[in-house]
Amino acid sequence: MTVATTQSSPSKTTTTTGTAADRQMLAQNFDQFLTLLTAQLKNQDPTSPMDTNQFTSQLVQFASVEQQMKQNDTLSTLVSNTNNTNAIGALNFVGHYVSASGTKTALVSGSADWILDAPRNGTADITITDNNGNKVYATSQAVTGGKQAFHWDGKNGLGVTLPDGQYTISVKGKGSDGSAMTVATTIYGKVDGVDLSGSTPALKMGGISIDIGSVLSIDSPAKPVT
Repeated sequence: MTVATTQSSPSKTTTTTGTAADRQMLAQNFDQFLTLLTAQLKNQDPTSPMDTNQFTSQLVQFASVEQQMKQNDTLSTLVSNTNNTNAIGALNFVGHYVSASGTKTALVSGSADWILDAPRNGTADITITDNNGNKVYATSQAVTGGKQAFHWDGKNGLGVTLPDGQYTISVKGKGSDGSAMTVATTIYGKVDGVDLSGSTPALKMGGISIDIGSVLSIDSPAKPVT
């Protein structure tokens, strides 16, 4: 099992540095404002006191900016906590079999699985290509309406076992009446790790990276009989 460690993103570091600089500048401006205000009050003409509306408005503006910064800090904390929760939740997928949207999956130890979903009975012409787009296997089989498993043993048309790696399936369906039909495909396999280096966790399946949002189902650690 492999779990990638979380790396501090440059954008997060930049944001934190920028927030600290903004706070420092706000504090300096506020100190300068108070210094000037004090000087004005000391040197004003008692017979014609200065209008307080202007510096009252500036005080309100300073308070508003400071409040917005505090709200941003709170929001950043909530986002960070949510990301941590998502990361912990993603670890629960490790060791389980999942189905997810997509056509590309990993061949591991001579085994790769997909799920076909046909709208009705018919036949499916199945082609598998390697990561370079080369056709390595083709077959035709009967399908029934609904979901069904498709297992590939990793052998090409000559019976030679191909190396582990990423392979893509494509399916052309034909109904019993000879009309074309779309056969949907999803990938299926065991989650063996979690990548936490991005902004959101990604599941690892034999070298394939899967966004958690694309997961359609999760099964027990023991692979179901297909």
